[in-house]
Amino acid sequence: MNRRNFLSQSAGVFAAASLLPACASTKTDKPATDTVKKSDGMNYAPQGVSRPVVKAGEFVFAAAHLDHGHIYGQCNGLTEAGGTLKWVFDPDAGKVAAFLKRFPGAKVARSLDEILDDKSVHLVAAAAVPNLRGPIGCRVMKAGKDYFTDKTPFTELSQLEEARRVVSETKRKYMVYFSERLHTESGMYATDLVNSGAIGKVIHVLGLGPHRLNKKTRPAWFFKRKEYGGILCDIGSHQFEQFLTYSGASDASVLEASIGNFANPETPELEDFGQTTLMGNNGATNYVRVDWFTPAGLSAWGDGRTVILGTKGTIELRKYLDVARDKNGEHVYLVDQKSERYINVKGKVGFRFFGELILDCLIRSEKAMTQEHAFKAAELCLLAQARAKWLTPART
Repeated sequence: MNRRNFLSQSAGVFAAASLLPACASTKTDKPATDTVKKSDGMNYAPQGVSRPVVKAGEFVFAAAHLDHGHIYGQCNGLTEAGGTLKWVFDPDAGKVAAFLKRFPGAKVARSLDEILDDKSVHLVAAAAVPNLRGPIGCRVMKAGKDYFTDKTPFTELSQLEEARRVVSETKRKYMVYFSERLHTESGMYATDLVNSGAIGKVIHVLGLGPHRLNKKTRPAWFFKRKEYGGILCDIGSHQFEQFLTYSGASDASVLEASIGNFANPETPELEDFGQTTLMGNNGATNYVRVDWFTPAGLSAWGDGRTVILGTKGTIELRKYLDVARDKNGEHVYLVDQKSERYINVKGKVGFRFFGELILDCLIRSEKAMTQEHAFKAAELCLLAQARAKWLTPART
């Protein structure tokens, strides 16, 4: 597939991405029907409409290491964009059996090596235990395949540095599933608004990422600091990626970071609260708050919100619901120099990242996300986590 075909397909398949306030009545060729299981963030797996950018068999991928439920969202996005899911592997037969109920066409691999030895496979999607994601990714890239991991992509700076080295050596991709922007229509719509100059120069981004704990359903690794990486590194990673995207900063410094365990003494390595402040190299700032305190009464797994302040307006995203008013998500509030507007973008934008990623892998471009952007978001969450002060006093 050549560059001209890529551009023409992108323009046609992702026309909804150009939806802006001035043409808010623009409609896609067919409405999206996105369904989300809203009770548990670990099961967050949006389903959109099929918008293939390749023919069947033209882009083959595999799913491996199914430790986090986000693998379903990753595979939904890739298959809806035309990817062919050929293999699945996990050491746990139960996880494989559950996966096959959703993707019955996948062949069960006996090992990751069986997938890596298959020359037809372009990319491996994985959602391993967080501290294993970096080493698995390097192994995949050394086998000549691109890698698409759940967030957080690393738990240690040394893993990031090794991945940088292997990317440079192999020229393969190490892409990350930052679902809170990439797999929400409101998040992608805000990307277009900001890029169009709708609110002027972005000077501050506020990111709120509350999650429901669902403690009894979580695996053992979830409560081990070395394995999940800490709250700013784990669920906080979404927020750092969004800050870089919306602010346009290419780098940032950590001004303050803090973490604590306020309500889970029986699992002392779990950080149930975290916050941090960043300053971008362009002067923009960012405040992030993440936690595991979504109340049982909320109809979604978390009331994720983003507020973007520009020199000429503001954007607020209520991604998963509008509390006590609408149990559906994808709400955008836009205020500029002319008016205040509410825009429900559900079914109007779609999830174009996945098609762009497939085409990037085939023609070696960087339309979906640059490698440096993905690595910089990962670096910032690792730096914030390393700097974080402990808030809660020792219990006696």
